Amino acid sequence: MPIDNDVYNREGEGWWEEDNPLNVLHGSITPGRFAYFRRVLTDQLGPDLPALRALDIGCGGGFLAEEFARLGLRVVGVDPSAVSIETARRHAAANGLDLDYRVGFGERLPVADDEFDLAYSCDVLEHVSDLDAVISETARALEPGGFFLFDTINRTLASRLAIKVMQEWRLTRFTDVTVHEWAMFIKPEELVVTLGRHGLHMSEIVGLGPRSSKPLVLLNFIMANRGRITYGELSRRLDAGQVKSTRTSYMGFATKTG
Repeated sequence: MPIDNDVYNREGEGWWEEDNPLNVLHGSITPGRFAYFRRVLTDQLGPDLPALRALDIGCGGGFLAEEFARLGLRVVGVDPSAVSIETARRHAAANGLDLDYRVGFGERLPVADDEFDLAYSCDVLEHVSDLDAVISETARALEPGGFFLFDTINRTLASRLAIKVMQEWRLTRFTDVTVHEWAMFIKPEELVVTLGRHGLHMSEIVGLGPRSSKPLVLLNFIMANRGRITYGELSRRLDAGQVKSTRTSYMGFATKTG
């Protein structure tokens, strides 16, 4: 069954609402990703980050865009869902954040060449119809020496099991929508090759996943399935972040060669 990317239009008004299934990407997953990305930037550039120009590819409702904006970065967020973009604009305005959101596709980014010091893409690469085109456009948008931060899902037996838990098994699934298709997941070595083809050198890959125990992970999916906890609370209880294993999901960064 093909991925139903239209869910981001149907549910996109509620990204920031605890009981919206899209909010599962926020509770602990946003802080987990962002902690790693911030560490990468401070390791590479020092603790006092300059006013970097950042491109958020597949920004959704603006979870990460707002985190980077609070660091003082000038963020442009791009997403194909007009509903999600409008939600992101409203939330940023309500919180006094100056963010530039644009409707657009990763395969045809509405930005200039060499415009950004930094680009990032999270929970996106495994959804796109043409990964090579998205990476080509990402490289085009980055200036030489710029950074590309990402996370995505590995194509392994572990990730196949994870997808069954999240969207197939009757007792544990939190959505009936096909939000992921295992065949579209990306092995790290495949991503390295694709990045290299467009002048992006992989610098690091680390694991991303729940730090809660496996029994508690299953228990909390069951509780969310039965409506006993919100999707936001489910995410917080997963305690997602950097882990040792890359078997399910991984994150990392690459640098655009000069």
